[in-house]
Amino acid sequence: MFSNKFGRLVLGLCARKQAAVCGAVRGAAGRSGSSRTAFHEQRTVSVQREQHAGHRLISTRSASQTTVDPDEVKKFWSLASKWWDERGEFAALHAMNDLRVPFVRDNLLNVHRVHHPGKPLLGLRILDVGCGGGLLTEPLGRLGATVLGIDPVEDSICTAQLHASYDPDLRDRVSYRACTLEELSADGETEGEECQFDAIVASEVVEHLADLETFAFCCSHVLKPGGSLFITTMNKTNLSYALGIVVAEQLLRIVPRGTHDWEKFVSPVELERLLESNGLSVQSVQGMLYNPVSGAWSWTNSTSINYALHAVKLRDDPQPDQAEESSPRPEDHSSASHS
Repeated sequence: MFSNKFGRLVLGLCARKQAAVCGAVRGAAGRSGSSRTAFHEQRTVSVQREQHAGHRLISTRSASQTTVDPDEVKKFWSLASKWWDERGEFAALHAMNDLRVPFVRDNLLNVHRVHHPGKPLLGLRILDVGCGGGLLTEPLGRLGATVLGIDPVEDSICTAQLHASYDPDLRDRVSYRACTLEELSADGETEGEECQFDAIVASEVVEHLADLETFAFCCSHVLKPGGSLFITTMNKTNLSYALGIVVAEQLLRIVPRGTHDWEKFVSPVELERLLESNGLSVQSVQGMLYNPVSGAWSWTNSTSINYALHAVKLRDDPQPDQAEESSPRPEDHSSASHS
């Protein structure tokens, strides 16, 4: 009965809100310039990335824009003490761990082929961007990874540190730092490999950022060649507006009103284009669906609302075994020349 009513509600909202969505987007576009002002001083960082043609180039750009939106910082500052309330404002994020933790774990195991029973991610360094109170940082640490969680909201970092301190197993595996991604990327210029990671997770983060180009660039900069980037976010569709904002925020109050700005949502196609222009190759995109009745997430073929993405940073040089396999054998030379 609830599902029938919910379905009729969604269809009605989609029909009535389509014009409103377009108007809201046009209005928001006019306001976006003032909300995306620089928050920190300009930094210049360098990154080596492999182009699709296979040539190595060195690209230098000025990260004049920050990933941080001051309005978003104020929003999450007011919620900093509530991260670990599993029935509160972040209940949906707690439930999302049932999908996103295995998504990160399984893809990393496929990439690195490591075998550590009980601690499958042992030996891997992971960066959790926009970690909040550490909801995803902690379970990744329990899987054996060494995880650094960063967030621009210092009160959230304090909450994360306090909660992690209750678990002795996390003492040497999980650490936190109140900073931005671009600050960490700039620090990597002097720290070298100490600031390079096997994987980056940015779960429910990119829809709150001020500059996705700087985000993608800095991710590529701090990732090791062959490293993985994991993102979960919301697609930019009429359905995501109806369910993610109207229903989730205004009607069912699953998340606080004003949590999301539809103008900042990004489609998988646009996100893939952005990542690939920064030396990251998208491996998979999978739809996610939240059930407000059960409070559980499930995978779906549709990416029209929420989706998870896995990308890998292109390697500067082929691996020895790959180079040997790709080199034509003498007996195959003639056939290769005619392929």
